[in-house]
Amino acid sequence: MERAQEITGVGGIYAVLVEASNRPRYAFLVLQLVAEIADRRGQAGPFVAQGGLPMLLREWLCSQLLPMSAQRARRAALRARVAAALKYELTGDAMRDAARIDAAVEEQVQAVGRANVSRAISDLVRAGLMTRHYAGYATNHKNRGGGRHAVYVVKPGVLALLRKPAPLRRTGLTAANPQGELFAA
Repeated sequence: MERAQEITGVGGIYAVLVEASNRPRYAFLVLQLVAEIADRRGQAGPFVAQGGLPMLLREWLCSQLLPMSAQRARRAALRARVAAALKYELTGDAMRDAARIDAAVEEQVQAVGRANVSRAISDLVRAGLMTRHYAGYATNHKNRGGGRHAVYVVKPGVLALLRKPAPLRRTGLTAANPQGELFAA
């Protein structure tokens, strides 16, 4: 699907995503984040520097998108479900149990976030806006992807559209005062 060559603007990118994704706004946001951290060739990953420390690209994307899913009612419901599932593993010490529940909730939120990012990346690949490959070492077991990490590459035409510089404002008398001098002395 080489539609990326006929896209002429950001609206065109979104139109392609509407056809290829059930969640085009989310996929567009993921595309924008990947383009933001990509090098000049459009390649991002497998690691991103986060506070001076290397972080996997998919983990970084998940952490960037986490505020979108931070809804109190949903988080409280998730916490209640996790607490119910862990009730036989809890010790009775309120502080230790709360920490255990919080860790389990965070683990579940991160897992869902990673799955959402992977789904959005698959939609972007299907739409022809980016490609994906894996970097790292191969391990010899059933999971052939073990030990390898995702690298996302935004197509050059799409990257150019997403990184298009803002139009320059004209300087001079007409730019500072578009109506001209109303009261000449």
